[in-house]
Amino acid sequence: MKEYEGGRGLAGAQVTVDGAPLDPRFDVKVFSKTGYEWTYEGDGPRQLALALLCDHLGDTAKALALTEGFMRDVVADLDNAWLLTSDDIAKALTRLG
Repeated sequence: MKEYEGGRGLAGAQVTVDGAPLDPRFDVKVFSKTGYEWTYEGDGPRQLALALLCDHLGDTAKALALTEGFMRDVVADLDNAWLLTSDDIAKALTRLG
């Protein structure tokens, strides 16, 4: 099971997957040139939603299709520091239908 962790430091918002930096997946779509954000709905949270879904699903087309709902349902509600597991993401995707 993968663990995704986010927090803010001197370098800004940082997100890891199993301790390694999470790829923002600008190669798939650029919502925010400045990278990730969370705790609200917007372009930075969309970039994080896309990156999390691309890593979790391994399917960029499906990740793109689910990005908006996942951003609104999960990413916008994350605290300043957070931890999500692959099981948490799978449960959220089940809720989204």
